[in-house]
Amino acid sequence: MMFHVPEKYRITSGPFGSDRSYGNNGAFSLTGIKFPRAINCIASDQRGWEHVSVSLPDRCPTWIEMCRVKDMFWDDHDIVVQLHPPKSDYVNNHPHCLHLWRKAGSNDYCDRPPSIMVGLREEQS
Repeated sequence: MMFHVPEKYRITSGPFGSDRSYGNNGAFSLTGIKFPRAINCIASDQRGWEHVSVSLPDRCPTWIEMCRVKDMFWDDHDIVVQLHPPKSDYVNNHPHCLHLWRKAGSNDYCDRPPSIMVGLREEQS
């Protein structure tokens, strides 16, 4: 289990600038083959949670983009979630931002339904 940031994409100057001394906390601009458009991320590992906010300027990230971000910040076997909290807990500081969460150091804090309830895996079809 490992939360790690993609250092080569870290924003190092300006109001969101940070460096390696910030650890897993900072802003990142993901660009390249997997990300034809820049995807902005803010990562943190505070208060017992690992968190990455993911945004674009004009639309919400797609499922594929969120999967690619998850793969850049966590290992393949890590369970990472998107939450739909009660409306009384809603916070929206950006209209096109989604969030990934993981309880620090844990991979079993969340009950999961069997994958068959979502659909068949390729090897089952």
